[in-house]
Amino acid sequence: MHRPRLSVTFITLNEAGKIEASLRAASFADELIVVDSGSTDGTPDIAARLGAKVFHNPWPGFGQQKNFAASKATHDWVLNLDADEVLTPELAHEIEQWLVQVPKTGRLPVLSLPRKTFYHSQWIRFGGWYPNAVARLGHRSQARWTEPRLHEALKGDGEVQVARYPLLHYSFDSISDQVATNLKYARLGAEDLARRGRKFSLALLILKPISKFLECYFWKLGCLDGRLGLVIAVNAAHSMFLKQAFLLELSGKKKDEA
Repeated sequence: MHRPRLSVTFITLNEAGKIEASLRAASFADELIVVDSGSTDGTPDIAARLGAKVFHNPWPGFGQQKNFAASKATHDWVLNLDADEVLTPELAHEIEQWLVQVPKTGRLPVLSLPRKTFYHSQWIRFGGWYPNAVARLGHRSQARWTEPRLHEALKGDGEVQVARYPLLHYSFDSISDQVATNLKYARLGAEDLARRGRKFSLALLILKPISKFLECYFWKLGCLDGRLGLVIAVNAAHSMFLKQAFLLELSGKKKDEA
């Protein structure tokens, strides 16, 4: 029995060092779509050479860009991947089998992929990093990405089902890369809090980082990932501290403007 046709979408910005592996692993799909927001490192050229349809769109936000990419798909089932994510042959086969068995009518399910991250020198198994299932595959008539500034999610009409095999995630090139990413997202998170009217709290500035460290290192067993588990937990706590610190900074700016 033939499976329904599948489109795989990527959104990119300067991913020349990673996009090839991701595209090659997704080559079993019927269509590869890359939406680039202004790469200067040749990412679009690499994607085109590997058979992807390449579109250019100025950056509107994560969810917005993923919805734009889905709008360019010519097939109903759409799988979204990041450029630093690689499908294993086992997961690719599982996705194809899932598509064969998926209902044809009614509220169609969304497939969530358990993501396994390689960090610095090892696969991370604990600390909340694994399995870290992320919804990625849905029918475009019933599934759409939310469009907040942070933490977009694929929402569908049907139930969320979880794949057995993991999606491989090569997220950060270095520890400093992770710190820089945390800095960016902490600032965006603080801006979102400020827009929602949240006020700076000294108690949260102190307690949020502590609770986050305890959560990652002890409650979610990050300690079992060795030295890198400690690095990850401290970085997570630092991210919480930065978010509250940036909220303090934004509160001060509002006072000055008033």
